[in-house]
Amino acid sequence: MQRYFAKDKVNNKIILLDSDIHHIKKVMRMNINDNIEVIYDKKLYLCKIIDNYDIEIVNEINEDNELNVDVTVAIGMVKEQKFDLILQKLTELGVKEIIPLAMERSIIKLDKAKIDKKVERWNSICKEASEQSKRNIIPKVSLPMTLNELVKSNYDKKLVCSVKQKDNFINKYLQFKDEYVKMIIVIGPEGGVSDKEEEFLNNNDFISVSLGSRVLRVETAAIYVASVINYSCME
Repeated sequence: MQRYFAKDKVNNKIILLDSDIHHIKKVMRMNINDNIEVIYDKKLYLCKIIDNYDIEIVNEINEDNELNVDVTVAIGMVKEQKFDLILQKLTELGVKEIIPLAMERSIIKLDKAKIDKKVERWNSICKEASEQSKRNIIPKVSLPMTLNELVKSNYDKKLVCSVKQKDNFINKYLQFKDEYVKMIIVIGPEGGVSDKEEEFLNNNDFISVSLGSRVLRVETAAIYVASVINYSCME
């Protein structure tokens, strides 16, 4: 069943974005009395399409597909096509926030005049991926940050993916059984995290961890990290 995220709820009616109503009518070709799922304020509702394509709540559904850990992935800026894929897959794999990072080896330099539109587009990608993967929330894509800005944030666990730490495997730090954990993982751009950046992060309580003996592309590393976290949450 198709899922959407509502912009408002008024009594027993759900208010969707105009673009979602267009999708229902023109893309999905749904009819009056067809059912859809709608998320509002992290709650899931079974809804029915009524006259004039208004959306009426049928009942609330007790379902939560979110991970039991709050995961932020901070990732060095890469080319648009790769970053779109990363956003989509991290959303499908349950990440709560994605932070684009300006790093030494980032080949992408964002135009400050266009950044708001970029972030809006990135969040739209995450919305669509959240609907497709049946999530209860849409991950936030933040404005790009520098490492100096990033280290001021508070997390319970702070990790940085390293090609130098071959034996300090990431799974060692992914134990979530006893408490709700808020964690952040830094992944470098193409070319990885520089020695200077890794040292700076280590000096700010980030632990260098290995993803194994092979050097992964940035998009592969992002998917690998989120997949390992998903597996750890199911143990």
